[in-house]
Amino acid sequence: MQASGNAATYFVDRHIEEGRGDKVAFREADGARRSLTYAQLVQETARFAGALTRHGVRREERVAMIVRDQIEFPVVFWGALKAGAIPVPLNTLLSSDIYEAILNDSRASILVVSEDLWPVVAPAVADNRYLRAIVVIGDAPEGTDSYMDFVDGAEPAETVEAHEDELAFWLYSSGSTGLPKGVRHVHASLKATADSFGAQVLGIREDDVVFSVAKLFFAYGMGNGMSFPLSVGATAILYGGRPTPDSVFQIMAEERPTVFCGVPTLYAAMVAAQEAKGGMPEHCIRICTSAGEALPREIGERWEKLWGAEIIDGVGSTEMLHIFLSNRPGDICYGTSGVPVPGYEVRLVDEHDEEVGAGEVGELLVRGPSSADGYWNRRHKSQSTFAGHWTRTGDKYERTADGRYVYCGRTDDMFKVSGIWVSPFEVEQTLIEHPAVLEAAVVARADDKGLDKPAAYIVLKSGADPSLICDLKEFVKTRIGMWKYPRWVEIVEELPKTATGKIQRYKLRGAA
Repeated sequence: MQASGNAATYFVDRHIEEGRGDKVAFREADGARRSLTYAQLVQETARFAGALTRHGVRREERVAMIVRDQIEFPVVFWGALKAGAIPVPLNTLLSSDIYEAILNDSRASILVVSEDLWPVVAPAVADNRYLRAIVVIGDAPEGTDSYMDFVDGAEPAETVEAHEDELAFWLYSSGSTGLPKGVRHVHASLKATADSFGAQVLGIREDDVVFSVAKLFFAYGMGNGMSFPLSVGATAILYGGRPTPDSVFQIMAEERPTVFCGVPTLYAAMVAAQEAKGGMPEHCIRICTSAGEALPREIGERWEKLWGAEIIDGVGSTEMLHIFLSNRPGDICYGTSGVPVPGYEVRLVDEHDEEVGAGEVGELLVRGPSSADGYWNRRHKSQSTFAGHWTRTGDKYERTADGRYVYCGRTDDMFKVSGIWVSPFEVEQTLIEHPAVLEAAVVARADDKGLDKPAAYIVLKSGADPSLICDLKEFVKTRIGMWKYPRWVEIVEELPKTATGKIQRYKLRGAA
């Protein structure tokens, strides 16, 4: 085996030889606003690797991370890889009982947690049988080690040799429909996504400053805010707080990012906020990306008109690590997910795994170099999701005559009305085109005859008249078809979402 197979060699160590030691790799946009140069990243990751070794962490042991987007995140992640351990970044917005289940499932021997998250994490570790050390970034409560004490005096470790097909890290799925699943990824997957989407679609450059509102624990955010910038020696802005239009506007003005990576929910909120302000926003963004959910056409077009910067909308998954189907700079068709990213292939199949033709709805399957090694402790689910070289996404898509892919919904979200498939996303996108609507979610609801019909949950823009329900129904009828209009429309303050911005339609179906 060659040391170069370890992803930390490529993403961290090589930058010293290539002369980037003094360049800032990461800079915080909140808190103490600390920064970390490439030379410091190499040193601190080696020291953290040494601390793990000193504490008896062996090859392939799991190091769980409940860490905000702050300087320590990349240090812990890449330091664990250098030691041959397996970092497991976890969603920082979960509940105590979910943390307890995941920590027991992963059998992590070390847990690193940000100080302000400890009140939620503490109950989750009270009866844990596997953890040998809990490391708190900040003031350490009784029974835990402070991060500074954990690494103090540790001898910097050399990056261990690893094969590119060796397990490198786990990510737990967002859990939008149940308990999160541990998704196992190999070393080569990180470079595969950087070489494909990062280089050939996003076109990331060494002089870029990247700001991702999607957090690093999320597969989409990990690529945006860590592996892509490190692949070219760029600078990444880290923000541990909750992204709101005001906070993002401020970061854009202060940090001057050139690449902005968002999610549809935030793009919609920022467009509404900027339109209310009037004028053009101050920024130096050259390109934007969107994932997590399909970007509504209306939002993409309004954003580009305001910002003068395209949004590259695409689809990815935890199982594939990043985006594999995407629009391209200069070739954007809002309302679609574009075409396959170089190096990836996709298929659309029916319930019998037969290919469907253009204009027909089918389940999206993908194959490419970043596919996960499988789920941890979920053999049956692994067998049903990972079918040889192909991965089932659980998404329903339609391919247009010119080869673009249009999102229709999750397999579990699709339903038929009068024998015809209805795409919740198509109805939602139409509702969002109404000037009074900020967000929309559509699910199936049974009528008094037990037949499924669309039901819509709407978040209105500030100042909009709630008596618009009948108008909204007619609005949908005239644009996409009589059978697709929502029979019920409910106005809500907000829609239930995962921490990564995905609408949790199953909660709305339960309410229906």
